[in-house]
Amino acid sequence: TEIMTIIADFFDYRGWKYCRLDGSTKAEDRQTLLSTFNDPQSPYQVFILSTRAGGLGLNLQSADTVIIYDTDWNPHADLQAQDRAHRIGQKKEVRVLRLISSQTVEELVLQRAQRKLEIDGKVIQAGKFDDVTTSTE
Repeated sequence: TEIMTIIADFFDYRGWKYCRLDGSTKAEDRQTLLSTFNDPQSPYQVFILSTRAGGLGLNLQSADTVIIYDTDWNPHADLQAQDRAHRIGQKKEVRVLRLISSQTVEELVLQRAQRKLEIDGKVIQAGKFDDVTTSTE
């Protein structure tokens, strides 16, 4: 949430209206934030959320840009974040941007996450592990 606070400070400086959802957001406030942001007359231009707090069940179909600024070790968490904007009712093309500093831990995390996704894809696509392994081994 420190990075979210820095981003929020920048938005305040620019005068941009935004909604924020993180681990400190009360469950009853989540739907209000979503409804407010998705309202066609909404003054909010940006919705900042952490992938962990944003998790499942968020519908941000009025968003057309997703910026991932903090890559997760679990690649499915980032995919889930992208899917927040790819919803029924989305009328615009969705752009996904990822902010990564070169030669940093972020770059390593992204490489590992991509590798995990490749392995996951091979296992899922195959539908099973190889036929060589048996229960007696």
